[in-house]
Amino acid sequence: MNKSIQCIVISLILCLTCVSIPAVAAEASNPFIGRWALTIPGGGAGWLGVEQKYEGLSASILWGGGSVVRMSSAYIDGDTLHVTRVYDVERKDTNGTVVWKDTFTEAILAKVSGDTLHLTQIRPRSNGKGVSRREFTGKRIPPLPPKPNLSRAKYGKPIVLFNGTNLNEWKLTNPGQTNGWSVKGGVLVNKPVQQKGKRHISYGNLRTVAEFEDFNLKLEVNVSKGENSGIYLRGIYEVQVSDTYGRNLDSHNMGGVYSRITPRVNAEKPAGQWQTMNITLLDRHVTVKLNNKVIIDNEPLLGCTGGAMWSDEFRAGPIYLQGDHTGINYRNIVLTPIIKGKGNR
Repeated sequence: MNKSIQCIVISLILCLTCVSIPAVAAEASNPFIGRWALTIPGGGAGWLGVEQKYEGLSASILWGGGSVVRMSSAYIDGDTLHVTRVYDVERKDTNGTVVWKDTFTEAILAKVSGDTLHLTQIRPRSNGKGVSRREFTGKRIPPLPPKPNLSRAKYGKPIVLFNGTNLNEWKLTNPGQTNGWSVKGGVLVNKPVQQKGKRHISYGNLRTVAEFEDFNLKLEVNVSKGENSGIYLRGIYEVQVSDTYGRNLDSHNMGGVYSRITPRVNAEKPAGQWQTMNITLLDRHVTVKLNNKVIIDNEPLLGCTGGAMWSDEFRAGPIYLQGDHTGINYRNIVLTPIIKGKGNR
């Protein structure tokens, strides 16, 4: 290497070093930065992500159900992290008509002790009298491993999760809800029927009795017009099942990881047709093939999704099918466990 090239290389190394040091130093000096698995009040699953954005902080949260949302503000005061969310409360008259909206600010305060967060939710009461305070906890989520080498994955014996005859290997996630699931003509059918003018019936989600770690899951699903369901991997990551044919790419579309990973291409069929799904979960990375097209390619999972049974990404869990929204049909559900080991790298 001649002297001029050597000088260029040294200069580049120095520049790269100068750029990376502030980011690393900022993260090391701020114990709140990272991803946190939350156990929210009532025992539900949540998630908090805190990151450095230029000279400030940015925070996003998942609170039980729904999507991951960005908080209005995030800042540190002393040893406490403050994140806030602004939301509207509708005010109705005696006839139930919305006459105006109030704007409220909810705050979550957090203190860190090692890999544990101690948090307090402070929420104004809608009647204008004081606030409610609820305490809960969070655990730091370890860094994601490198993308696994799927071509080297070692598989066990396939397990037929649905035999087309009965639901002996399945149960409701909440036994207190109504079961709308049945077997008809070899198909797993969900019909959450509501009767007009009568009390709303709370229908349940269906889960496998068995629990799994990493695996490949193959199934077929038929989504009628306007239907919505979901396939939860290990009980915590939802792969969306919905009538979204013809829509623009979105993480809430068929085959997306709900509110987290957007499919790279549209591969869904029009409503009413049988569609195939081929899903591989390995080392907190997911691959989804919809109708034989790769729509998510070995992408990292940053945390649980709305409706998760718990926020711990390292415990075994069931496959569960969302059934509390609308009807849906499934068939040919087969899971093949992945044998963990160095061979997957």
